[in-house]
Amino acid sequence: MKLAIVYDTQTGNTAKMAKYIIEGISTVDEAEAKAFPITDVDEEYVKASDALIVGTPTYNGYLTARMKAWLESAPAKLNVAGKLGGAYATAAFIHGGGDLAIQCILTHLMVDGMMVYSSGQAKGMPVIHLGPVAIAPDIETFAHLFRVYGKRMAEQVAKIV
Repeated sequence: MKLAIVYDTQTGNTAKMAKYIIEGISTVDEAEAKAFPITDVDEEYVKASDALIVGTPTYNGYLTARMKAWLESAPAKLNVAGKLGGAYATAAFIHGGGDLAIQCILTHLMVDGMMVYSSGQAKGMPVIHLGPVAIAPDIETFAHLFRVYGKRMAEQVAKIV
């Protein structure tokens, strides 16, 4: 089973979190994942994937303009309908809008026909309600959360495919 991660990044933090998600995904048998910046998406890989996870930095309490534009045009042509979707964010402040950015991404994914998942409270601690958010400057302290999220997403994909 394949999972694709598409992210925008300005400082490298969102790209770094994608790597941690992949580390979590790789702990699940038969799970494979690749991450792509929105400027260089392997469309064939995303089309062949069973899940799409989207990541964004948070600016002005919201996702980046570049990510919003990508969400408005790309996912529908990538055959994402019916697949599992998820989202994550990075932010400079604990109340900087990471959760709002994730909600926006999830809404776009649902409009494109995706089923969205985060594990919520179902898997216990750490609880990941909508998707994980990493807060700078201590971005590394959130690595475990992103690995757990990746593992949970892969486990859910395994149940579906």
